[in-house]
Amino acid sequence: MSGLVELVVERLRLADAVAAAKFGGTSPIADPERERALLGRVATLSARTGLPAEAGVRFFRAQIEASKVVQRGLHARWRARPELRPRERPDLAIEVRPRLDRLTPRLLRLLKEAERGRSVPGRCQARLADARLAAQTRARFDGLHRDALRSALIPVCRPGTVDHRPHSGKGPVE
Repeated sequence: MSGLVELVVERLRLADAVAAAKFGGTSPIADPERERALLGRVATLSARTGLPAEAGVRFFRAQIEASKVVQRGLHARWRARPELRPRERPDLAIEVRPRLDRLTPRLLRLLKEAERGRSVPGRCQARLADARLAAQTRARFDGLHRDALRSALIPVCRPGTVDHRPHSGKGPVE
């Protein structure tokens, strides 16, 4: 479980780079066409991994939403406090997306490997909470990133559900 959580943390760290790439530019935070393409790829990769396609898609939908929470939160922070704005804008297509794309199959493999442990909800939630706390502490996540991590992990122990409630950026999402 901890390996899966660590990769989700890595993916959320990349959300900072995505936010920096999009800040002040013309790329919107939400990109429904790209999201559909990614979820289609995830469905195919899930099936190859032996994971039900719907489980992989639910998990990745949560990753996408968590990333958008981080991006929106950072954009709001940077508008309010210009001194915190990133000094550089990474190239989304060349620098950031390839790194995100390399994480996708690894995340799906780890989700598949965690399948047996996910079948006992109470035990799964306890193990996931321990792994999440350790990972967010090591990553030194602020409240925004902790909330995004929590929401990104919801499908792990509740594979039939994903929380689609809008998030204000204040307080936990669960």
